[in-house]
Amino acid sequence: MANSILFFSLVLVLPFVSSVHFNITRFVSDSSEVAYQGDAKANGAVELTNIEYTSRSGWATYGKKIPLWDQKTGTPSDFTTRFSFRIDTRGVKYGNYGHGFAFFLAPAEIQMPPKSAGGFLGLFNETDVLSSSFPLVHVEFDTFTNEEWDPLDMASHVGINNNSLASSSVTSWNASTHSQDIGHVRIFYDSARRNLSVSWTYDLTSDPRENSSLSYIIDLSKVLPSEVTVGFSATSGSFTEGNRLLTWEYSSDLELRDIKKSQEDRKGMIIGSSVSGFVLVTFFIVLLIVFLRRKQRREKAEALENLTSINEDLERGAGPRKFSYKDLASAANNFSVDRKLGEGGFGAVYKGYLNGLDMMVAIKKFAGGSKQGKREFITEVKVISSLRHRNLVQLIGWCHEKDEFLMVYEFMPNGSLDAHLFGKKTQHLAWPVRCKITLGIASALLVWDLYGKGELITGVDEKLGSDGYDETQMECHMVVGLWCAHPDRNSRPSIKQAIQVLNLEAPLPHLPTKMPVATYHASSSSTATSVSSGGAATATFSSAQHGR
Repeated sequence: MANSILFFSLVLVLPFVSSVHFNITRFVSDSSEVAYQGDAKANGAVELTNIEYTSRSGWATYGKKIPLWDQKTGTPSDFTTRFSFRIDTRGVKYGNYGHGFAFFLAPAEIQMPPKSAGGFLGLFNETDVLSSSFPLVHVEFDTFTNEEWDPLDMASHVGINNNSLASSSVTSWNASTHSQDIGHVRIFYDSARRNLSVSWTYDLTSDPRENSSLSYIIDLSKVLPSEVTVGFSATSGSFTEGNRLLTWEYSSDLELRDIKKSQEDRKGMIIGSSVSGFVLVTFFIVLLIVFLRRKQRREKAEALENLTSINEDLERGAGPRKFSYKDLASAANNFSVDRKLGEGGFGAVYKGYLNGLDMMVAIKKFAGGSKQGKREFITEVKVISSLRHRNLVQLIGWCHEKDEFLMVYEFMPNGSLDAHLFGKKTQHLAWPVRCKITLGIASALLVWDLYGKGELITGVDEKLGSDGYDETQMECHMVVGLWCAHPDRNSRPSIKQAIQVLNLEAPLPHLPTKMPVATYHASSSSTATSVSSGGAATATFSSAQHGR
């Protein structure tokens, strides 16, 4: 609590601190981070001007205003901006292209002046030829010489300009030499020395006759407002060129202080803010307690609703009955280790005795409770409860209480088939029993030949009689059985598909008239060599009659 009060006190007492940093490596048109005016458009980079049209101009500016100096102290900030660009002079040499681009700082929310194409660089116009109608500082990469304000001894140049088309500091620069090459620019303002400097390099081209840096002493707090718009401007005139902005990064260390009280009021402000902090913390704690209590009540209500929903879904069906968790726990001696029959990924099975039914049962207790899933549990109970077969264990009942899922099966004192075949018991299945099982499996596989002849229904157990079943349902079950026993596992249905067909919600599958058998093909040209050397082989399935 004390730490929270101190935190709120500091928030309310300390001056508001704001610094700016952004780094844009890809420009998109639907982002508010950068605003576009005139011909400028984003397509990964920024096309500041359309290279196909003359006398055009375009702006790309940061979408928020940038603090430049502190209104309270008048102290300007240091800032650094880096950007990469590419100019395309279309292979033209010596001045028949233009007019260049500029990085500029101007009052916040300023708009591009009308009729500012050509040598005006999108920042001036015919009304304000040499000086701008608004405070402006810009660094220009000027590609065309305008005799009225540009140095005549330079074909093109880089300049630092203070509210003027005429550069205050300038150096020669040949744009055509670097056409299509990527340039990298760094502009830095040292507020202590009032020094605005610019430097640039290229990926591939260089000219030893050119300087690659420039600087100018200027107090930006004297010529620009405290909050500014920063961005880029480019134009074409009678001649055209491509001006593309590729990346842009900007950072400032300015700390804006929003101080509403004088130093004499600071003490009283600390006391007031501490009280305010205490009230706020108390208020938030109360809100948190109310929220948590409501959340707990909502979760309990949802759990009760889920429990009721599951139980209602299962109780609508006929067959297995609902047991209480208390009765099943008592039947299995609280699920003690000595009652455990086996364990798997789903959970464990326990031996139990139900007094009310006077019978031994196997109780399947799912691990992880509700992780099995509400719908999956309901589906499993409904599907298994609808099955009746002498070789299938009967589902007697189920239980769902307190996120516990349990299923109750009839108990098999003799164990399962795999236990008799592969278990460690001293007494195994006698040969007559094994022979009977084999014949039963073979008779089931015979339910494919009848399918191919269109006589599947003749394979029904005669003991059922002609009136003991629905013929459509019987055929459906037999076809699904063949489908599930398909030799190719990729052709077998999912549980969901099988259930849909059994419920007559989907049409019967079309199976081969002959049971497919596997045919193996060696991958090498010589089968004998491949097999003897352990070479790989692939298997395909066909409906040939041989091989069964």
